[in-house]
Amino acid sequence: MTYLSLLAAVPPTLEWSPKVAIVMIVCNILAIAIGKLTIKYPSADPQLPSPQLFGGLGLPALIATTSFGHVLGAGAILGLTNAGVL
Repeated sequence: MTYLSLLAAVPPTLEWSPKVAIVMIVCNILAIAIGKLTIKYPSADPQLPSPQLFGGLGLPALIATTSFGHVLGAGAILGLTNAGVL
């Protein structure tokens, strides 16, 4: 029963809009840049079909950085929504 009261305290989430998409894209680009600089072996196998498109990142690095970007993006979108910016 205590879980129901916790679920009732969750604020409504924002609907998708181009502003939300821009925030997510920027967060993913930031995460790819951070990953490219910090991952020890960014071009590990398997390679992407066109590795020059993502700066030589392999598939594992690309999946890791975009996953991190989505976590950053979700936090940024929720934070900006609660601040009233989005």
